[in-house]
Amino acid sequence: MPHDRTADSGIDPAAILDMLATAVLVVDAGGIVRFLNAAAGDLLAIGTGAARGRRVASLLVDGAQIASLILRSRASSEPLAMRGFELAPAARSDAHYHVDISLTPLAGAVPDAGSVLVEISDTTRPSRITRDTALLAQQGGSRVMARQLAHEIKNPLGGLRGAAQLLERELPNDELKEYTRVIIGEADRLCALVDSLLGPARPMRREPVNVHELIDHVYRLARAEAPAGVSIERDYDPSLPLLALDRDLMVQAMLNLARNAVQALGERGALTMRSRALTHATIGAERHRVVASLQFEDNGPGVPAELGETIFYPLVTARAGGTGLGLAVAQDIATRHGGIIEFDSRPGRTVFSLLLPMEESHEQAA
Repeated sequence: MPHDRTADSGIDPAAILDMLATAVLVVDAGGIVRFLNAAAGDLLAIGTGAARGRRVASLLVDGAQIASLILRSRASSEPLAMRGFELAPAARSDAHYHVDISLTPLAGAVPDAGSVLVEISDTTRPSRITRDTALLAQQGGSRVMARQLAHEIKNPLGGLRGAAQLLERELPNDELKEYTRVIIGEADRLCALVDSLLGPARPMRREPVNVHELIDHVYRLARAEAPAGVSIERDYDPSLPLLALDRDLMVQAMLNLARNAVQALGERGALTMRSRALTHATIGAERHRVVASLQFEDNGPGVPAELGETIFYPLVTARAGGTGLGLAVAQDIATRHGGIIEFDSRPGRTVFSLLLPMEESHEQAA
């Protein structure tokens, strides 16, 4: 790929390619990157100068997969396209993208006849907008369902509790009264469960908060509750500024995410609590200049496929004895802060990401 200006026009082809949003690479017959534009460098989290001369497979976590596609395209001498490809740059273990890949053999177009042009279109953002919109709609439906459940359940529970209290007054001895106390206690427990379906009742009290202090607090609580075989690590981005949050509610949301991960791991595994700043990120259909991403990553079995669409609904759980309220409450707290909780899961790697806007102003995403 030439880097000099075209003699007759004064146009620099490399400069034009650097202006593209699509990642473009040229890989030679030996699998070596001979050219990549700025978008490719951003996607692979590596400088363009550092990437040139390296094997393309070394730049990706699962580089053998894309190397195999390049070999297929070269062998057939025909263009090849793959949709919905998962790509993870080796330089950033926490970054995973959904991309479309097009490969075109460059026989005769460049000096190395075995070179292949690789075009990578990042489809993560459109997919995230669609998924976030669905999650926000789901959260709205959850609130409506919770209110209806609360009304239908709390009224008969109140009557049951009142009847047990009246009966207790008529009973002749403490042994029999013990049974009515059980009824009253269980009625109170169910009322508390229904109240938790509705989420926090009090208005939010926002104040400037260092999120790493909150994560440290959650870390200590999670460490105290986790089995000995579960390790918990922290990985912070020190550039995150103070955020306007309700401290108690945000601790509750993060603690629910941490507990959910620890419970998914069972007796052995690893949980990483990570903070990152994401630029030009979207929450729902709204684009923000910068977003705080608080990630809870575990290496457990993953979210069951059948729960993928309903994981944030109240009372939905894959754990025996679980209430299915932790994620629903956490999502409600996130949305009340103008944020959202997303998740990406497969066996061996599950990440729940709490996204919070770091500035009040935003613009409507295209």
